[in-house]
Amino acid sequence: MLLRLHDQIENTAPHHLWWELDGHKTATPGAVPKGANLSLCLSLSRAWGAAAVVCRISPDGEDYRDIPLVFQKTQNGIDFYTLLLDTEELCGKNESGLFYYELLLVRGYDTLFSHTPNNVDLTFERESGSRFRLLVYKNDFSTPSWFAGGTMYHIFLDRFCAGEGKITLNRDAVINPDWQNGIPQYPRKNGDPIPNNVFFGGNLWGVVEKLDYLESLGVTVLYLSPIFKAYSNHRYDTGDYEKIDDFLGGEEAFDTLIREAHARGIRIILDGVFNHTGDDSRYFNRRGNYKAVGAYQSKTSKYAKWYRFRDFPNDYECWWNIEILPRLDHTNKSCRHYFTGEEGVIASWTRRGVDGWRLDVADELSDEFLDELRRVVKKNTKNEGLIIGEVWENAADKIAYGTRRRYLSGDQLDSVMNYPFRNAALAFVRDGDAETFYHILTEIYASYPRTVSHSLMNLLGTHDTARILTLLGDGGKGECLPNDTLAHLSLSEEERKNALTLLKLASVLQFCVFGVPSVYYGDEAGIEGYGDPFCRKPFPWGREDAELLSHYRALGKLRREHPVLARGDFRFLEYDENSFVFERKGEGERILVCANMGEERAFSVPTGCTNALTGEAVGATLTLDHAEWAILLAKQK
Repeated sequence: MLLRLHDQIENTAPHHLWWELDGHKTATPGAVPKGANLSLCLSLSRAWGAAAVVCRISPDGEDYRDIPLVFQKTQNGIDFYTLLLDTEELCGKNESGLFYYELLLVRGYDTLFSHTPNNVDLTFERESGSRFRLLVYKNDFSTPSWFAGGTMYHIFLDRFCAGEGKITLNRDAVINPDWQNGIPQYPRKNGDPIPNNVFFGGNLWGVVEKLDYLESLGVTVLYLSPIFKAYSNHRYDTGDYEKIDDFLGGEEAFDTLIREAHARGIRIILDGVFNHTGDDSRYFNRRGNYKAVGAYQSKTSKYAKWYRFRDFPNDYECWWNIEILPRLDHTNKSCRHYFTGEEGVIASWTRRGVDGWRLDVADELSDEFLDELRRVVKKNTKNEGLIIGEVWENAADKIAYGTRRRYLSGDQLDSVMNYPFRNAALAFVRDGDAETFYHILTEIYASYPRTVSHSLMNLLGTHDTARILTLLGDGGKGECLPNDTLAHLSLSEEERKNALTLLKLASVLQFCVFGVPSVYYGDEAGIEGYGDPFCRKPFPWGREDAELLSHYRALGKLRREHPVLARGDFRFLEYDENSFVFERKGEGERILVCANMGEERAFSVPTGCTNALTGEAVGATLTLDHAEWAILLAKQK
């Protein structure tokens, strides 16, 4: 009976943990600059029976130490404790560091341990479990201010627009002329090799022609799929990093796009594929199509040590064992500096006007490579160049290939592709799970430096994932179907109608949470498609879904007109099983986003709110049905 009584007390007795950074309450307790003082503040009901509270903290991979919290006072049966963590002392001689900690309630009859599901909330349990994460980053770490508040548009070049301009057809290229109904080349079953030599003919000239269209969406950043000379239609098999693919229009089209985009205030981000090359390249030259002697052809090639051969010449390291993608060895200084040196590939194109890089498979790039890349990008852009990494998980303490990465310590990336947001959005919009949405976003935002959160690349789909519209309408029917079926499968009229409703909600979340929305080309037009390569269909010019397109334009306008979406704070005001309300506040503005995936429910909202998209007044009670949402402009408190 006593044990049951104690269990009931522990499940109901109040407790609250919050953090103060240099004396001010902070919403990002898991990432602070070196030199800052972080205070852990705990309020705890006396019913817990704690004789003392201890913080058990350890640097990543090292032994822990116990530091007692200082008892401050008792008020109305609540004890208050604090602990000041000096980040200078924690890091010592290092400029940054990663730490893990938990709180221990020391009682006369046992000890309880804190558990956290999201780096903010906590419960107390009888065994040690999930600990809090603390990333101390370099105190001069910043990200480019021009990126926050913008809207990114991700273009897979061969499928966006075939513009008028000088091009030269690639060797062995096959043209599919059916832009409206053509099916991308695909393997009979996943994993089978295909040449990827069937092109629809999209090019850089086409992007130039569609700048008016992109501007109408509020686009401020273009992220282009690879543009360097390559054999395939996706161009992730680079043939020559020093040459723009002539099939895309070559350097003339590239320079024109840079000039015309910049004149409109639109920045250009390139896909940096630096982990591997194509086997058909000037560096490897397996097929003998380049004049230079490649690593495959001779052990005396100047590129021979850029690759790792297990048994020369046919057994070599590749990306995911795909033999047409031999992996580069960046431990070789000559290889690494070809990209990261003062006169290397990255510096050269950055000086030509490239505003930043999205790094393909960042997990496979070494720390030395990323450190050098950041230095050369920032030096050649007066610290304004953007570096985004392809990281699919929480990047604050990611372990890749057995190594802890330090992506966000201030020496490497500015930000990452926000796949956790995509997971959260799908959990809510497709499955109605508001709690998962709350926990995923809370953990990410509490783990990353604030400057990173403002610069997250928020995506719903990419060239690597099924189209978001298909995922929201399919109901899982395509998961086990063969490619011959998926190539021609589309949503029914009812499925598509439902998916369009859900996509509008998902895009509202994408445009209003921390970070920058990244729209995969054609999502705003209603393109369907299953996984790669069916997610890479040509853009349906003249056949866009007009209502969906209007919706995306309204969201782009919202971001242009409201700076709170660039630098404002983010917090959940409430959430339950199927709905939530979150707030963006700052820059003299306050925006509330209400979303519901359950049965009809009423939300209490502040007086004086207006609908942010229509300008209509909203009463004190807002009623939302299933899959309904609202973006509200509220008065600052």
